[in-house]
Amino acid sequence: MSYRVGVDIGGSFTDFALLDERDNSIRTLKVLSRPDSPGSEITTGLMQLQQRDGIAPQDIHYFTHGTTVGVNAVIQRKGVRLALFATEGFCDVLELARLKIPHIHDLFSRRPDPLISRDRVFPIQERTGSDGKVLKTVDHQSVAAAIAAARAAGCEGIVVSLLHSYRNRENEAQVKAIIAELAPELLTCCSADIWPIIREYERTITATINAYVQPKVIHYLQAFEQALSTMGVPVPPRITKSNGGVMSVAQAKDECVQMVLSGTASGVIGASYIAESCGFDKLLSLDIGGTSADVAVIINGKPEYGSGEIIGDFPIFIPSVSVTSVGQGGGSIAWLDPLGVLQVGPDSAGSLPGPVCFQRGGTQATATDAFAACGLIGHGGLGYNAVQVDVAAARAAVDKLAQPLGITVEETAETIIALAVSSMYSDTSGLLSRFGIDPREFWFLAFGGAGPMMGCFLARELNMKGVVVPPTPGVLSALGGLVADIKNDFIRTLYAEVDQAMATPLISHSAALRAEGEGWLDSEHGAQLPRSLQFSADMRYRGQSFEIEVPLQQNWLEQGDVQAMRAAFDRRHTQLFGHCDASAPVQMISLRLVLSSPTPKPRLNRLPQADKPVEVVKQVQAWIDGQWWAVDVMQRATLRAGHQFTGPVIVAQDDCTTCVPPAMQVRVDDFGNLLITPLPGAHHGD
Repeated sequence: MSYRVGVDIGGSFTDFALLDERDNSIRTLKVLSRPDSPGSEITTGLMQLQQRDGIAPQDIHYFTHGTTVGVNAVIQRKGVRLALFATEGFCDVLELARLKIPHIHDLFSRRPDPLISRDRVFPIQERTGSDGKVLKTVDHQSVAAAIAAARAAGCEGIVVSLLHSYRNRENEAQVKAIIAELAPELLTCCSADIWPIIREYERTITATINAYVQPKVIHYLQAFEQALSTMGVPVPPRITKSNGGVMSVAQAKDECVQMVLSGTASGVIGASYIAESCGFDKLLSLDIGGTSADVAVIINGKPEYGSGEIIGDFPIFIPSVSVTSVGQGGGSIAWLDPLGVLQVGPDSAGSLPGPVCFQRGGTQATATDAFAACGLIGHGGLGYNAVQVDVAAARAAVDKLAQPLGITVEETAETIIALAVSSMYSDTSGLLSRFGIDPREFWFLAFGGAGPMMGCFLARELNMKGVVVPPTPGVLSALGGLVADIKNDFIRTLYAEVDQAMATPLISHSAALRAEGEGWLDSEHGAQLPRSLQFSADMRYRGQSFEIEVPLQQNWLEQGDVQAMRAAFDRRHTQLFGHCDASAPVQMISLRLVLSSPTPKPRLNRLPQADKPVEVVKQVQAWIDGQWWAVDVMQRATLRAGHQFTGPVIVAQDDCTTCVPPAMQVRVDDFGNLLITPLPGAHHGD
């Protein structure tokens, strides 16, 4: 027997999805995460799989893993204390950023404090020109002084980001060598080694996030590897990447920024697979875990990609699935600010101590506790019975906030839910505007431990077409890791005019980029693997400030066909902006390559057709929209294709709970998805 295993470790739960290669069937499991003992959740899960299903670790020959460790560290600002070494005269790069405020219509909006404060940015005497020529070699004494200042400031790591290092990384490498000589204990990260893109802020913030999360990620991955080795899993794990692919653990340790959106990307890839397999052409994936809510656009089964995605308060400029991450999740803590105003998040209770109702030591009310206090969860075990919900404890925790507010427990709990949904609404509506999306044409695909619990409440605020809840929503990110292809991105900055003079150099650059990509695949994953190459270029009219990505055919690059590339740019510009200027000079800033190799995909089983009415397990009282309702509780396992019912209703299952508010209806499709839509003529508040 042989199995492929996908694991997603979130802030609260660790999810397992297993593909049996004999029949392409899927099995799932959910256990509590252990941030206090990284890797032990893997041991626990593998032991349970062996006891429950008879699957021995030795039978596993492919193991992928997605994690939210990186993104959670950035959102909660719990990374390492860093210093930045910058070219003398350019030390304000993180402070200046792009001079944008987060909310342009809010006159009181302010930019977030940088991850490296200005007093921990130190100048290095050196200079590289925009053409890559070293104009001034690194001054050893200035580096030594910067190291001494970083030590005095209590820094645990150093980011080296020097001007124009994307053209020539020689000076950055020299600074790194001096640091290794004088301060070998300090973590050092060079911007050109992480992602050598033009523009110093974009390159610097990407390298900063890489270094900020690296110690946590390395510690975590080491514990993860040790857990697999101890259990006897015979293959090294692969880590899901922000671009929706997978990579080796060694690469993940060096390029932590590539996995900052690891768990998030896994969820989007899993959602894309469901969308393509089940025929949903317009979807927003809604992945809500213990710490964050992540939203991505999926059209015709394909996720949107981009760079500059916002992680917490900061953009990250590596290629990634286009995701908006909000610091709100099931574990987000509710609290009163100094003015006595109720707030929710961004701090999360995580898995330990977790929500109060999980009875694991939590003392502060969370969004999950608010749902429990309203009677919407707590009607059975959660996480494959990993926890039993203590409703009384949740109500007591919410009551601590209700008393100073002078309102009831139920009103406070519903306000906590409304605040969490409001925060998600603000960022999600921005994503809709960015892509020009009419929400009435799009479904939410709700997954993650809290996605089905909160999804309908957000969907009705956004006026979405409806909500899709897949058969195993709590472990969809783990499934995404299973279906993710091996994938990596490569880039070279050219900064050249698109004319006949660039034909010969372009042939050389594209061949070198292809050799780099195929060398990576052969060394990391095996020379016999099938592969596909997708070239593109960042292009613009001369004088423009920003570029657009233009897909290129490989034969154009091999033949140096600059006319075909120019025509492709004009077509793409017209597609995006409605016009082009065929006579204006065009520049190619960067050449990109995405190299991928496919992995086996599971089969989605169809549900039997319903032959009897829906079975109601029991009826409970729940507080929704300011009043008590009699709510039917159903077990997901008893639902069949064709079943229909209306809200309010609670659908319980092993990995999560689906909450359907009043004035919404549910239909079960052939694949077992719950299709939740507003009743005809219904409006929020009816």
